[in-house]
Amino acid sequence: MAETEVPTPITKPGRAKPAELVQLIVFRLGDEDYGIRIEQVKEVTVTPDVARMPKTPPFIKGIANLRGDIIAILDLEERFRLRPAGRPIPERSYTIAVEAADYVLGLMVREVPRPFTMPLSQIEPVPEFVQDSSTRDKYLEGIAKLPEGGVIIVLDMRKLLTPSEVMRLPGKTASS
Repeated sequence: MAETEVPTPITKPGRAKPAELVQLIVFRLGDEDYGIRIEQVKEVTVTPDVARMPKTPPFIKGIANLRGDIIAILDLEERFRLRPAGRPIPERSYTIAVEAADYVLGLMVREVPRPFTMPLSQIEPVPEFVQDSSTRDKYLEGIAKLPEGGVIIVLDMRKLLTPSEVMRLPGKTASS
């Protein structure tokens, strides 16, 4: 009796669906790593001279001229209460210029931000108890789990400020 040949399915090598990747710009606030999607980042630069503005919240350090654009500079460590208010700005800091809706913000950070690419599947939704939904929109996009055991807290820049805070930004007017 002759053996019957079982046809083998035809597969094309290298056609496995690649995992969807997300690119983040990662920086430290306090003792934790935070990240924002690279598509929200306009540029990273040494923090320019900052001019204080009256009647702005303490976490808004002032305004700066960044390549001809006047932008508000925010200190997220102070915004998130990750260090005592009033701690002096270091001699050298870096600014991540981010685009959020119809305005550009400068996020002041203490170390050079670094790019990081990871599978989108490693970013999990933020548990409800982590964010206080009564005070502002949910500005955390998710928590990225790192293979070595750490986490990156992923921010959604479009929801970082409340509408009333956006209106109080230096240079914003009711018509902006």
